[in-house]
Amino acid sequence: MRAIRCLTLLLTLIAPAAFAAGPYQVEMILVRQNAVPAVTSPFAPEDWSASAPRLDPHAERPLALEDEVTRLQATADYTVLLHKAWQQEGNSVALGAGEEQFGHFPIEGNLKIEEDRFIKVDANFWVNQLDGNGSVLRSEQFSQSNKNMKAGQLTFLDGGHLALLLKVSPAGMRKMPLPDPELMEQ
Repeated sequence: MRAIRCLTLLLTLIAPAAFAAGPYQVEMILVRQNAVPAVTSPFAPEDWSASAPRLDPHAERPLALEDEVTRLQATADYTVLLHKAWQQEGNSVALGAGEEQFGHFPIEGNLKIEEDRFIKVDANFWVNQLDGNGSVLRSEQFSQSNKNMKAGQLTFLDGGHLALLLKVSPAGMRKMPLPDPELMEQ
């Protein structure tokens, strides 16, 4: 009987890894930090999405961080470039904002999410200046990783002149199963 209690305890400790797959509620705010000089980077690559599926418009959700955006816009220190919320099914998604021209958007990038004990995020975005023909004239790149994000917590990722406010939460209620009370009594 002692072995059963130990096994139950062990399963409780490793069970969160079983809940790693599943949809996420994501909300992000991409900002330019006006006090930091802009740094141009190499042009956004042709495969800027890194082969991630594009965000389905039906996956977009209502914005919840509007108060934060209002505070950012009230100061001259920040320019809000993109504010978007969605439900993400897989671990990677590509998104673009603005009018697409020859495969590029004014703002484009991808977000990869992995869940373990904490949430790991890899964000890679470009802010592009496009000419009238849709060619990329100039790009600014934001590329950051964070492997210690807590679910549901607003996190600031600083990339110099570009920054990202990001909130990632597992979608829906995912509870760990409770052990059988009969096993615990023995």
